[in-house]
Amino acid sequence: MTALSLVLHTPVFRMLAIVIGLIGCLNASVYPYQSLIGISRMGLSEPAFAVVMMLASAVAVTTSVMLGVMSDQKANRRRMALITAMVGVAGAALMLMAPGPASFVLAHGVLIPFASSLFGQAFALNRLATQDQLVQRDGIQATIRSSMSATFLAMLVFWTFAFGWGLDVMFIYVSGGLASLLLVAVIWRSWPRDGQTAWEDRPSGLRVGQALAQLLRPEVSLRLLCLGAVTSSGILYMVLVSLVFDAAPGRDSSDVALYVGLVAGWEVPFMLLLPRYFRHLSKSLLIALGTMVYVSHLVLLPILAESAWIWAMTLAAGLGGTAMLILPITIYQDLMADQPGTAAALLALQKLVGDAFAALAFTIGTAFGSYGDTALLGGLIAIGGSVGLWLLDRMAPAR
Repeated sequence: MTALSLVLHTPVFRMLAIVIGLIGCLNASVYPYQSLIGISRMGLSEPAFAVVMMLASAVAVTTSVMLGVMSDQKANRRRMALITAMVGVAGAALMLMAPGPASFVLAHGVLIPFASSLFGQAFALNRLATQDQLVQRDGIQATIRSSMSATFLAMLVFWTFAFGWGLDVMFIYVSGGLASLLLVAVIWRSWPRDGQTAWEDRPSGLRVGQALAQLLRPEVSLRLLCLGAVTSSGILYMVLVSLVFDAAPGRDSSDVALYVGLVAGWEVPFMLLLPRYFRHLSKSLLIALGTMVYVSHLVLLPILAESAWIWAMTLAAGLGGTAMLILPITIYQDLMADQPGTAAALLALQKLVGDAFAALAFTIGTAFGSYGDTALLGGLIAIGGSVGLWLLDRMAPAR
């Protein structure tokens, strides 16, 4: 069976695809517009918004690491997933009921980042559930991940029309809240009950300090630093896209939704095709090639924002971003095969590093130049990270 057939016909994989897809709905509702809402609606300055980004990363890392370690210790993954999804509901509800600068900081700096750890928890379960699917494992993982891009596209197409009809941008918290509520329902009904799974899920027995020590191994930490630099280009893109289109004559929020949606749409077929090349090219080389393509889209975004050629850049973004999105998951899981929850937490640590690099590029670029200079600086950081990862795999292969 193909990876797609396995996902469609296996209950646990199908459930994970739905969970990841709903996370895509939440992300499509919140992240493309958070800079616009924070800066233009809530009145935060650009440096203050950068501080909120750093707070969000710190919260996401802390919760992801602790939940990952605890789920490995006790193998209570369903309970952790339910708690995480309910926190996401609280974040969207806060911005709906009491919008304001303080609520924005709490929702986007604490609650929504807490809920983001569900992404890693889902792929930890996927790693365990594919113990007997070694040949198809990467393909299954890529297929499940593609559901996020598919729903991301669907949501942003919806927002393109909704904004065109005059709907206020604050309504993104309605769709984000509904997605979070559905996540709670799906997990409650379909997530395998702890201790009753068809696969082995043994508690790790590691104390918190012992589990965290695994993250400090040079072969892990150096790759984490490089991958964080690579993925910072995607984080910076999400910050810049609404600001760039907002400043460009003739562009508005509906153009943001259409652009981001097209990028996500191109990711879906490329995610389904990429596993075919896993055996022919190393993961670090695929990431390096993808980063170079993706950076071309990031750098040209401010330059072509007013031109019709900007829509051609969505293809480069979808193609280049695919390797950056799915390969780090596999790299971390291979590095920490016996600790799937802790390995999933590395995605949050990677985002922390990525947010730090993105915030650095955003702060320096906007302080001393334009959005174009910011994009160029972010692109150089990403390319540097991809080259570093490639050199690491050549000089010191991971054990």
